[in-house]
Amino acid sequence: MKHAGSCHCGKVAFEVEGDIAEAMDCNCSLCRRRGGLLWFAPREALTLKTPEADLSTYTFNKHHIKHRFCANCGVAVFGEAMHPKTGVPTVAVNVRCLPDVYLPALKITHFDGASL
Repeated sequence: MKHAGSCHCGKVAFEVEGDIAEAMDCNCSLCRRRGGLLWFAPREALTLKTPEADLSTYTFNKHHIKHRFCANCGVAVFGEAMHPKTGVPTVAVNVRCLPDVYLPALKITHFDGASL
């Protein structure tokens, strides 16, 4: 299934393909503040619909993850990294940016990123 997503102002728009039944709620210093719910997929499942130049990037700690957000409205739309076990390019999509996903139906897994 394809899901259309965007930041709040629409300057960053994307599509992601996959069945979204669960999401992760991380408590690391960044996720705790921004409040996103993350769904993971291969990077090839995400298609950016707006110019890459409209994305801003933030990294911290070991700088392995590119946290991508809109410089205009500030909404964090997804993160990009290599999967630590497989080496496959992976995205962590903020499902709160996918209006067709019914959040109460998702199984939410809590991840203790603060302890890493």
